[in-house]
Amino acid sequence: MNLFNKSKKEKEPKEEKTFEPQHGGLMERLARVKKTRWVRFGIVSVIFFAWVAWLGNWWVALAWFLLADIYLTQFIPWNWWKGSKNPIVKTVMSWVDAIVYALVLVYFLFLFVGQNYQIPSSSLEKTLLTGDFLWVNKLVYGPRVPQTPLHFPLAQNTLFGCKSYIEGWQLPYHRLKGWRDVERYDIVVFNFPAGDTVSTKVPNPDYYRLIFELGQGDEAVGRELIRSDKQQFGDIIWRPVDRRDAYVKRCIGLPGDRVKIVEGIIYINGKALPTPEYAQFNYALDTGGSLIDDKTFDDLGVSGRHTEEQAPEPGYEEDVYRMIHADDGRYHLPLTQGMKAAFEKMGFKATRESEDNPMIDKILTYPIGVNYGWTHDTYAHNEKNGGLWVPKKGARLHLTPQNLPLYLRCIKNYEGNDVQLQDDGTILINGKPTTSYVFKMNYYWMMGDNRDNSSDSRYWGFVPEDHIIGTPMFVIISFDKDKKWFHGKIRWNRIFTDANPDK
Repeated sequence: MNLFNKSKKEKEPKEEKTFEPQHGGLMERLARVKKTRWVRFGIVSVIFFAWVAWLGNWWVALAWFLLADIYLTQFIPWNWWKGSKNPIVKTVMSWVDAIVYALVLVYFLFLFVGQNYQIPSSSLEKTLLTGDFLWVNKLVYGPRVPQTPLHFPLAQNTLFGCKSYIEGWQLPYHRLKGWRDVERYDIVVFNFPAGDTVSTKVPNPDYYRLIFELGQGDEAVGRELIRSDKQQFGDIIWRPVDRRDAYVKRCIGLPGDRVKIVEGIIYINGKALPTPEYAQFNYALDTGGSLIDDKTFDDLGVSGRHTEEQAPEPGYEEDVYRMIHADDGRYHLPLTQGMKAAFEKMGFKATRESEDNPMIDKILTYPIGVNYGWTHDTYAHNEKNGGLWVPKKGARLHLTPQNLPLYLRCIKNYEGNDVQLQDDGTILINGKPTTSYVFKMNYYWMMGDNRDNSSDSRYWGFVPEDHIIGTPMFVIISFDKDKKWFHGKIRWNRIFTDANPDK
């Protein structure tokens, strides 16, 4: 007898577990479901029905039966690939399964909770800086039900040079209940109202301003120039509301308010708003010919985008040479009152600058192409009752040929009416003569903090409530485009800071 062989236990090969598809009727399938899977299904069901109640559309509850099949019955072979004997199929499909699951989660997160956005311009300096990446909370005002539900969740309107959405299926505007309404001084992220029509090869989506600039005030000429030159401008396309580019501005005028601006001072309902310390205006800074080095600019928060570099004169280092206009020997900079005071303490003189071209400014301010004699610095100052009225839902406005251009986009483009002005001054809405109109939505007046360098409501008008996305809560990360990596590129002091500290 071999004691060694007797005591030794032979290792038997383990039986490989294979995927077994579900078979049998409903009760038989349910009987095979593990308790842990029932628990997960219960948790998902509670979350799902809470979401349906918030959504306010109980037809969506029918999708619960699809969830029941995914978690319990599996009449649809969702995991068919797990039973494949081909390792390549298993590997590829496991990745596809994980990616699809992640995209669905991201889709719902971005639609109903929040989303990240980048600040591309200086219009809100010094509150928000160019290069800030923001987390925008959609729960504050209530998230919109997607008007274009078929879209790729990680792209706004383009993906690899093509549309990232299918516009054929459009849902009516509906907003879920939020925490509160938009308030004055809120920083708001919204879809650009004038971005409904764009030329695909022009980065700036303001197509309407472009046609007036090219046509030198003649709309028909400008449109023809753009449409006849596809090599430069590309195709002219229409974008749905929720697929238009995202803008971020500060809310100044609320529904029902009257807004006017007199020499940079904003008046709401006849009362002047105090100029906040974060607001910037353009100044000519007379240094008596002295140059200001980079450290001084950086310490005071003046970014290089506002001080274009040119070839340095002999004797000056390139990194400390900032642009001084040859015609007047002065810097031209946007400054807050604090920055202005700091330069004046250095013995420099700062003078507020007026518009570069008042006539062009009057043509291109909203309503574009109609000359009311308004500029970005003095706007709606001659309107009756204290300024330009901001439309309010349910409010009736008396219409005249004189005020129709101010509200034409609201009535026609945003609320979907056909509007015509007859030669005799009669206004037709949907073919019927009228002298008044009741608005279907609330509207807002948005402005940038960098007042003289901001494309805002003074140039493209009111923001409808269905364009509102949310409000930024904090800065995720911030990159300074004027700096190099390892030399101040990342603004570490801005990470996770409040995106609206002055509210």
